[in-house]
Order: sequence, then structure tokens, then C-alpha cells
Amino acid sequence: MPNININIKRAIRIRHKLKKVNTGRYRLSIHRSSKNISAQIIDDKNSKTLISASSLKEEKLNKKKADLSLLVAQELAKKAKEAKIEKVYFDRGRYRYHGRVKAFADALRKGGIIF
Repeated sequence: MPNININIKRAIRIRHKLKKVNTGRYRLSIHRSSKNISAQIIDDKNSKTLISASSLKEEKLNKKKADLSLLVAQELAKKAKEAKIEKVYFDRGRYRYHGRVKAFADALRKGGIIF
């Protein structure tokens, strides 16, 4: 894979390993920018997004970025409970399991999502 950004290679490698190991579960994919965080639960068999949540609407509240991660995780967990989704696999993409990503995952676990 010449001329491919290292972040893209990392995301592809992680996603490939996750899809090989986790069958029968939906994928929880997260995207983190410098100011916001968003997540979605995806059905890979049908290539459809089932549930999504984002911090774009909470941005105007002048909260810390870690607090926004917690709010988005709580919102996503609530929507997943309503859709009767309990088990997912966590696709962190190119992001390290650290900081806002870890806080997001911990808040999801407290909300009842198993991964």
C-alpha cells in the first residue's frame, strides 16, 4: 500500500481485525475531531447506520471536550437501549484508546452497552 497515510493504514488494519473476530454484532464506530466527537452503530451486513449521536448540537454549551464525550456516550447508550442493542464491538478507528475515546467507552459501559 504505497502512498497511504499511516492513520488510514492503522484504521484499516484495526477494522479488518475486528471484523474477523466479531461476528453477529454491530460495529460502534467513533470519529473524534479537535472540537467534537461523534459515534454511530453500524450494521455491516446491510451497510446501514442504525443509530448515531454527535456533539455538534451540544457545542454551544461551552463544555469541556471530555464532558461532551460523556454526553454523546449517554445519548448513544439511551438510543441503543431503545433499539434493543446491547452487544457491539468498539471500532476506535485510528484513535488511541486514551483520553476522550476512553472516557466515551467507559460512559457507554456504564450505560449498559457490552463490548
